[in-house]
Amino acid sequence: MRPNASVEKVYLYPKPVDFRKSIDGLAALVELDIKVAVFDPVLFVFLNRHRNRVKVLYRERNGFCLWLKRLESERFKTSPDEVDVLALTRF
Repeated sequence: MRPNASVEKVYLYPKPVDFRKSIDGLAALVELDIKVAVFDPVLFVFLNRHRNRVKVLYRERNGFCLWLKRLESERFKTSPDEVDVLALTRF
């Protein structure tokens, strides 16, 4: 499983997310907070409060995919004062 080559952007959700949320809960956050359609060809990245887990949500032609990665002893590095959604254009 890998994202479609047509993925145009990557959105990093700025606030910690409750990782009990699954596809439907994360898709609701995207549409309500980020104001981006979940059906667009983009990746949505979410971190938990401790920044030791990341979830990536994206849509393929026949459904949604949700990836989870857990770090055992490190943390994902982010800017501590980010308050807006970060959108990265694919290179």
